Amino acid sequence: MIVIIDYGRGNLFSLSQALKTLNKPYLVTDNPDKILSASRLFLPGVGAFGDAMDRLKDRNLIEPIHSAVENGIPLLGICVGCQILLEKSEEFGEHAGLGLIPGKTVRLPNIKHKSKSRVRIPNVGWRALSIKSHAPLLGCLNSDDWMYFVHSYAPSVKHSKNIAATTNINGLDVPVAIQSRKILGVQFHPEKSGASGLKLIANFIEEEF
Repeated sequence: MIVIIDYGRGNLFSLSQALKTLNKPYLVTDNPDKILSASRLFLPGVGAFGDAMDRLKDRNLIEPIHSAVENGIPLLGICVGCQILLEKSEEFGEHAGLGLIPGKTVRLPNIKHKSKSRVRIPNVGWRALSIKSHAPLLGCLNSDDWMYFVHSYAPSVKHSKNIAATTNINGLDVPVAIQSRKILGVQFHPEKSGASGLKLIANFIEEEF
């Protein structure tokens, strides 16, 4: 069963609608047993990094998520759900994350006068991705597949092998998809990105790991 982890800080409606459109049965739950028996896990997130981690702690979900990943259950983190896959964040002070991928969440770079890509922060809107050749889960996408973003912070990983895709923001190639083993995190919202986003969600569900 596909499981959407409910910790009170996720865009559950849009993600549920996306899975309904794909005709994929799913369950929205904070039940650890359901999380540990899932075929695929979705970890959506909105708001701030520290608050998201607090809500996971409140519902005693950090250990079940770690156990599920250790058991080889594929996990897709979305927006803040992507950010908290990292070790820590600098948003509103330093906060510890799940530590599933080495790195931290940092603020997006401000506008530079000489930048060819002038983006106001927060970055809101549609952007193309530069997909890495070692990112098979994103191999279903092409240059016409733009994704929808709403964020002021983004991942900064320790190892380039963990970068699945970037987008250029104010002269800097910012990681917006990160990966490790059977874990994929995307800073954008595939559930709000039309046919392109549905294509990515379907590929995550159907991919043989």
